Amino acid sequence: MNNWIYYVAALIVIVLAAWVIKKVTSCIVKSIAMAVIVAVIAYIYFFVLNAN
Repeated sequence: MNNWIYYVAALIVIVLAAWVIKKVTSCIVKSIAMAVIVAVIAYIYFFVLNAN
């Protein structure tokens, strides 16, 4: 019976770890995308609009 409990606990830990990794990864991807967008807007502002 003890082995069954360890397998269930291991399965729960794996599912929770996958969920946490998914949340952290989506946050990092959103942060990187936002940084790229800000960099593109800054490039357009400084180098295209102020070309004079």
